[in-house]
Amino acid sequence: MDLQTVMQELEALGKERSKKMYLSNGAHEPVFGVATGAMKPIARKIKKDQALAEELYATGNYDAMYFAGVIADPKAMTEADFDRWIDGAYFYMLSDYVVAVTLAEADIAQDVADKWIASGEELKMSAGWSCYCWLLGNRKDEEFSETKLASMLDQVKETIHDAPERTKSAMSNFVTTVGVSYVPLHERALQTAKEIGPVEMVRENKKNSILKAADDIQKQVERGKIGFKRKYVRC
Repeated sequence: MDLQTVMQELEALGKERSKKMYLSNGAHEPVFGVATGAMKPIARKIKKDQALAEELYATGNYDAMYFAGVIADPKAMTEADFDRWIDGAYFYMLSDYVVAVTLAEADIAQDVADKWIASGEELKMSAGWSCYCWLLGNRKDEEFSETKLASMLDQVKETIHDAPERTKSAMSNFVTTVGVSYVPLHERALQTAKEIGPVEMVRENKKNSILKAADDIQKQVERGKIGFKRKYVRC
């Protein structure tokens, strides 16, 4: 399938309700409003196509950019490719749910995520922390350095309350994910979450969110979900 055909198919799947939801979360035109599940039949036909993914991402259309992440071949992408994608991710649904998710399937994931976390830029930092959430929720515990993750928990504890708004959310999710999906640091993550306490996240044109990682971990304890791993990162 070529770019024009995919764009036509995506446009035909657009729904006004989904479009309004995406716009209210920070998307801007052009956007069709395609539900992510509705993209699966097209994705099954294409499977992976990095060249087409690059063309779709470059359109600036939210739905096309999202679909680019679905058909991308992460192992064919270089650090420069991921940097280009994060530079084009203009709001959190792209940075955290397209770029970070795609990066999480690449062999260079931790190196790139570390760089973004250290960047000081809100959406890069958010994508970096989010990437670790996707990684921890999918890969075996032995693929991570316990010492490194412990120091990252300390970093969150020391900086989350002063972090940019979207980064706060990703950092809180990181603490929760370590507490749920990385068994060696479950207790430490829970203790860190309690020490952090509630974190207020200011949201534009919406009610502020109160992030409570300790409560989120505790809920998963009660559900017997400690050690949970996803089979796949991408849908």
